[in-house]
Amino acid sequence: MPEGDTVHRTARRLGAALTGSPLTSTDFRVPSLATTDLSGEVVGESLARGKHLLLRLGDDWTLHTHLKMEGAWHLHRPGARWRRPTHEARVVLATADWQAVGFALGVVELLARDDEHDAVGHLGPDLLGPDWDREVALARLAAAPGLPVAQALLDQRNLAGIGNMYAAEVLFLSGVDPRTPVASVPGLPGVVDRARRLLTANVEREVQTTTGSLARGRRMWVYRRAGQRCLRCGTRVEQAMVGAAGRERATYWCPSCQPARPS
Repeated sequence: MPEGDTVHRTARRLGAALTGSPLTSTDFRVPSLATTDLSGEVVGESLARGKHLLLRLGDDWTLHTHLKMEGAWHLHRPGARWRRPTHEARVVLATADWQAVGFALGVVELLARDDEHDAVGHLGPDLLGPDWDREVALARLAAAPGLPVAQALLDQRNLAGIGNMYAAEVLFLSGVDPRTPVASVPGLPGVVDRARRLLTANVEREVQTTTGSLARGRRMWVYRRAGQRCLRCGTRVEQAMVGAAGRERATYWCPSCQPARPS
């Protein structure tokens, strides 16, 4: 699941493979960039901001991509067979040593270097970034006291990097019903701290887990486990939609481990 930890890990891998190398060819398979050729540009920094990835190319350009739900960047040696179907490729960047292929990317845009802020300037502090500021994140969360806490955590303007999976799992581990209004959440700073610890731990893992187990079906406490037994107490996990009309997101919780609290 592409959340903040996945994007930071991806940025690090792309940077390690490509930084300092000139592009031998580029293939942008989106209509707005179909005729763009950045061959010869040297790959600079590879940066993650929340769930956004910024790849600096030459002195003037930044490739901004977002993985959304299904996207991924893969690295292949020249001539190697791709691990995903060709029709899913949206970007192909080649150097002498590597081919970086962006599959099923939700956003692909080429920005002037000075315009990076237009893509990521709205984001709150990044849980995994050098800009992390706990107090700013807490203040932004507190600014909408009546909002369900799951919805507030998913709002990237408050703090960047949490998606559906981490919102559900962090609230389970904190014993908080995801529908609880922000103002009624006990120990909100602890919830934020736990989110940062979980994302940090998973940056180093190939497979995301919040339980500590890597066994299939036991990696998550409640996420996508609606109707199944809670791994802690055996109560059936529930699911509901939270968020503004038209932008609802699924969340999951154990009614016993995360009892509802009066608002």
